[in-house]
Amino acid sequence: MFKNLPFEWQVGLRYTRAGRRSGRNSFISFISLISMAGIALGVAALIVVLSVMNGFQKDVRDRMLSVLAHIEVLGASGSLPNWQEVARQSFMNPAVRAAAPYVESQAIMTHDEGFRGVIIRGVLPSEEPKVSTVAEQVKQGSLNDLRAGEFNIVLGRELARAMEVRLGDKVTVVAPQGQITPAGVLPRAKPFTVVGIFEAGHYEFDATLAFIHIDDAQRMFRLDAPSGVRLKIDDMQRAPQVAYDLARSITSDVYVRDWSKQNKNWFAAVQTEKRMMFLILALIIAVAAFNLVSTLVMTVTDKQADIAILRTLGASPGSIMQIFIVQGALVGLLGTFIGVTLGVTVALNIDVIVPFIEAILGVQFLPREVYLISALPSDLRWADVGTIAALAIVLAFLATLYPSWWAARVKPADALRYE
Repeated sequence: MFKNLPFEWQVGLRYTRAGRRSGRNSFISFISLISMAGIALGVAALIVVLSVMNGFQKDVRDRMLSVLAHIEVLGASGSLPNWQEVARQSFMNPAVRAAAPYVESQAIMTHDEGFRGVIIRGVLPSEEPKVSTVAEQVKQGSLNDLRAGEFNIVLGRELARAMEVRLGDKVTVVAPQGQITPAGVLPRAKPFTVVGIFEAGHYEFDATLAFIHIDDAQRMFRLDAPSGVRLKIDDMQRAPQVAYDLARSITSDVYVRDWSKQNKNWFAAVQTEKRMMFLILALIIAVAAFNLVSTLVMTVTDKQADIAILRTLGASPGSIMQIFIVQGALVGLLGTFIGVTLGVTVALNIDVIVPFIEAILGVQFLPREVYLISALPSDLRWADVGTIAALAIVLAFLATLYPSWWAARVKPADALRYE
């Protein structure tokens, strides 16, 4: 089977196979298997952990984008009187699929003796579903119940729970802009009727965001035009580039921001966590890979007579190095292959494996009443798999260099002196 291979490969493969059959080398074989298993477990663990972290990131991002637009174009002065023209210019970019005006401002909401700081977003119920999935997130009532002049409001579930309000209850929204009276500057307050409760699954939005009709928002905050236009594009991953192109192409005085800029700190924290987790778990692979050093050192010690014979037959030091590099690299390749197979299998079936383990142990890792996400999400990315596999192979190869170099320095006369 291996007759056509160079003799260095044939000897290296023979040493790898013979270690398992020879009784005197059983300990060396055991260490070699431990090294292979360590590499496999490290690779599998890194693939699974990164897939789960990617899954959490994707799940939270999707929950954010159920409320946020891919891109927002805001008027530099605080309002956008020519929003229709801005929307028309935005549609000239082939990536833009939909547009909807909006008003957004901070306010204070009161009910009975409770009060909360909230973000009021005025929307057109007929246009908002084109740029977000808020209408689908409304669990009680309907977004279409927001009608101009009726001063109705849709609250996030956590906000409604904190304010202790239900459908039909009245809440008072206090605008930050006061009104001048003979008695001085007084805050402007307006009662609203709760006609809907939404749940985006993201606490920040569920606890601070409320929707009203855009006309009511303009009257409430004394605006003569919407704050800006919310855009939906064909690929949310291209949002930063599309936002940059729009900022250059729109002729009005506007500020353009994409969804990643609105949550820049959160995404930066997640990326930092992923990098640190990668480094920590990569150490497992490194430890297992460098176990190959001890395995090969013991092999070189045991095979010194064989090395001396090969040298007397004309084998060069480079050929001796290749023999032991082949032996160590084969262990690394097999460990990496097993680890990739195991890690990919677990990552693709984690939605079945985790419930099975929970059923056996009688526990729930993510209780629904505590966490918004009750199941472990997984998002396997083949780029991550390739990076992890390459890292494991490189570390295994590096671990073979010193023992192989030491084997190449063995002197035939010294090795055969006591044989």
